[in-house]
Amino acid sequence: MKQMFRVAFDLLLEAARRKWFLALFGAITLVLVILGFSLQLEVVDGAIAGSKLFGSMLSKEIVSANRVMSGLFTVVAYLAFYGGAFFLALACSDFAPELLAPGRIEHLLSLPVARWQLLFGTFLGVVTLAALGSFYGAGGLTILLGVKTGIWNWNLLLGSAVGWVGFCALYSVMLTTNFFVRSAALSGALGVVTLILGVVASFRESISVAMSEGIGRTLFSWAMLPIPRLGTLATVAANLAGSLPNEPGMVGRLLGGCIIFSVALLSIAAWRFERKDF
Repeated sequence: MKQMFRVAFDLLLEAARRKWFLALFGAITLVLVILGFSLQLEVVDGAIAGSKLFGSMLSKEIVSANRVMSGLFTVVAYLAFYGGAFFLALACSDFAPELLAPGRIEHLLSLPVARWQLLFGTFLGVVTLAALGSFYGAGGLTILLGVKTGIWNWNLLLGSAVGWVGFCALYSVMLTTNFFVRSAALSGALGVVTLILGVVASFRESISVAMSEGIGRTLFSWAMLPIPRLGTLATVAANLAGSLPNEPGMVGRLLGGCIIFSVALLSIAAWRFERKDF
């Protein structure tokens, strides 16, 4: 177990040396700093009586601060889910190919570290990196608006946590792919394709109803069945972030589906890794 965490830590150190991850955290920080200095909110008795951005009046209407934050957090959660998943699918696509690169993998296997520790250490390192980015942005925006309005609502962090589980499902596909075909391009492409299929799977009932009865409709229903419903998960994450209600039990079912999907894919990757010669 200790070796697995060491592999994950080494991956985080490698990510820190990559300019695009530094650019990601730098961009998040820059946006928060700009908002902090340019956004002016006049709060009176829990309501926003006026708001300015870059000195321009946004609205003179008196609106409940909770209502404003709810709408803002809902939009931010949607953008973070899809934008973050797309960016991370591309930015993290070459971690596994580099792990399996000729010369490096032989060196790693000569060390006192098991193959499953390399596999799960890589997975743990990447999803930890995703969590750091998600919670940094969500936490920074929550603190900024809390200071500006005096109303502290941490639901955006909860929505980010749900979205992070969705990315875990995406990366399990990307990581498993590389134990069959070592390709960063294919890994990133399948991550994006899985995201799209996850949206399609969210509407599989309505899509199947629109299809003519027959083998095509049956094959579509069976093909979509194991795919996690990432589109619905994005909506659930946005509702949680915006303090909006969700269908009872929906959160647990969706998270459970993503976890089962991830475990199944990682089990296939572990099976393939143990039987692969280097």
